[in-house]
Amino acid sequence: MKIKKIKAVLFDMDGTLMNTLDDLTDSTNHILEMNNLPKRTKDEIRSFVGHGIKWTIEKAVPIKTSQEIIEKCYKEMLVYYKDHSMIKTAPYEGVKELMEKLHREDYKIAIITNKAEDSAKIITDKFFGNIVDFTIGDNGETPLKPSPDNIHRALKNLNIAKEEAVYIGDSEVDVLTGKNSNMEMIGVLWGFRDKEVLIKHGAKLFAKDTVELEKEIKKLG
Repeated sequence: MKIKKIKAVLFDMDGTLMNTLDDLTDSTNHILEMNNLPKRTKDEIRSFVGHGIKWTIEKAVPIKTSQEIIEKCYKEMLVYYKDHSMIKTAPYEGVKELMEKLHREDYKIAIITNKAEDSAKIITDKFFGNIVDFTIGDNGETPLKPSPDNIHRALKNLNIAKEEAVYIGDSEVDVLTGKNSNMEMIGVLWGFRDKEVLIKHGAKLFAKDTVELEKEIKKLG
């Protein structure tokens, strides 16, 4: 029997496992409206997602907005989004089925996201339950992706070497996270960025759907 080289699959959340764009757009625009700031389109919010909520707010507010207002919007967004993160949010087609299959085949599964950790864990618990071994998000302490810190933290928790894991994501942040972690990375093409963006930042492996993603994971060993 062939011994698996890859023993763990680490996933990004927004744009990879979950289509969170509608709830992120609605929540961001709610906060902007509350502060008498102009709203943003869904495509604009899409381009702002990936670096964490603070970054999204900084990009969403008008240029020259004071740091005081940015900080106020950020704190309000943390509270509001936590309670409104699952109104329209759902897994992408085939995602849950793939994760369940990987779980049955004894792969370890972790989620590493720049989303606020409490919101990430709420979403994980609702949609994936005990399929996921470990969820890491923005806890206000550890550097966010593309820093490799949370990847290393997940691998240590799972007792898995980086050579035995693959990282899955949809954005340039994820490509750089894979590079900085010195591990294999697969870019999914159903998320928040175009393939050209991923290629520009050095992605080499891609999957257009979950069937292709499973094949790419299995090709790695």
